[in-house]
Amino acid sequence: MSIRFAAPPQAMSVRLRGARARAAIARPGNDNGIGESTEAMLRASLRHFAEHGLAAAAHARAKAEAAWFNGDKEGYRWWLGICRTLDRRMARELAAQTRDVS
Repeated sequence: MSIRFAAPPQAMSVRLRGARARAAIARPGNDNGIGESTEAMLRASLRHFAEHGLAAAAHARAKAEAAWFNGDKEGYRWWLGICRTLDRRMARELAAQTRDVS
């Protein structure tokens, strides 16, 4: 894999100035933005990821589905939260499939 470097036209100039630079710096570096995850949820998700690797989100989804079908709403929400922390799209699909109509 080759690496290419494109130097700026003038080494002493910046691309963004003033307010635009401050706005760019103020944005979060990840793609989640403001999320619903708590510190406990994040720790549990990381622990779950350490145990199951790249299949962790799918495993959390399966646990959430099992909890849903067993009527354990609190367990469902917990595992859905872990799934959401690991893979938002998968969690969104699961939430759409298991809408609580009661």
